[in-house]
Amino acid sequence: MASSPLVDPHATQAHHRALAHQFDSLDQQKESSTLGMWLFLVTEIMFFGGLFTAYVIYRTLYPQAFALASHTLNVPLGGANTAILIGSSLTMVLAIWAAQVNWRKGIALFLLATIALGATFLGIKSVEYREKFETHHVPGPSFHFVPESEHVKVTDPQLERHASIFFSLYFIMTGLHALHMIIGIGILAVLTVLAWKGKYDSEYHNPLEMTGLYWHFVDIVWIFLFPLLYLLGAHAR
Repeated sequence: MASSPLVDPHATQAHHRALAHQFDSLDQQKESSTLGMWLFLVTEIMFFGGLFTAYVIYRTLYPQAFALASHTLNVPLGGANTAILIGSSLTMVLAIWAAQVNWRKGIALFLLATIALGATFLGIKSVEYREKFETHHVPGPSFHFVPESEHVKVTDPQLERHASIFFSLYFIMTGLHALHMIIGIGILAVLTVLAWKGKYDSEYHNPLEMTGLYWHFVDIVWIFLFPLLYLLGAHAR
């Protein structure tokens, strides 16, 4: 009895509904999109790297002002947001896992959980921003800064001016991070709708993996921002 001919997986993939016409197979399509995503993330690393470099330089030049300004940030809220983002990375991974095991409802469920955690992060961040407006710690005409403790011996003759540099970097860095999160939540919302319609399965879930890379990058950026901005002045007095 003759053996059955082997099935070429690439031939099967060539007829998949999600395969773009310019690719020969889903594997080739995935490799191309993965390369594109990593190139994009490299540009993001250079972008945020410039901001981190500026922070380190100014931190070195004005250590007291930066430490005292950092001490005004809400460490418990920042810590809570860190835990929330770590949890969102887990739910993103679980969404990809659900696709790998063909659990359609699970994909949508975990994507919604990721969106909820991301929205919670932004909600907490808005509370922190409101506190800064109320205490006049937003750089501009109404900016005002004095050490929280009266026992601090100020050695920086331009403490307020240098503290405004810290808060400028704080709002730029956390604001851009929040913008990346808003974009990510928008992408996740679209993926949730497509997942519910049965777009993704064990054979094709590349958009979930690429979005996962982006989301993990955004989470990693925050993990660097939290100690630099919040923990720097935790013991400043």
